[in-house]
Amino acid sequence: MPTRSPKYCPVVRALDVIGDSWTILILRDLFLDGARKFQDLQESLSGVSPNTLSVRLKKLETHGIIERRFYEQHPPRAEYVLTDRGRELGPVMKSLRDWGNKQKG
Repeated sequence: MPTRSPKYCPVVRALDVIGDSWTILILRDLFLDGARKFQDLQESLSGVSPNTLSVRLKKLETHGIIERRFYEQHPPRAEYVLTDRGRELGPVMKSLRDWGNKQKG
């Protein structure tokens, strides 16, 4: 029987990056709406604390899934966009959406 060590399991590695609901919802918004400001995401994700949103965005940025793009320098204003690596998650997000649609009661 093959080992299922978290160190070698690709599913565990993927979930370490995108495996919580706030992160998936951030990705949903970026796929559906394109570039988003922090405030836009906070409004869309009702119930998320600013600290939690900030931590999730930083994690996605660290893993190269999103990038922060500055569109104004004074005062500095940024928006978040998917990177090429982040866009590779498109089929996964579509599958989640399709599966969710089938679960409607």
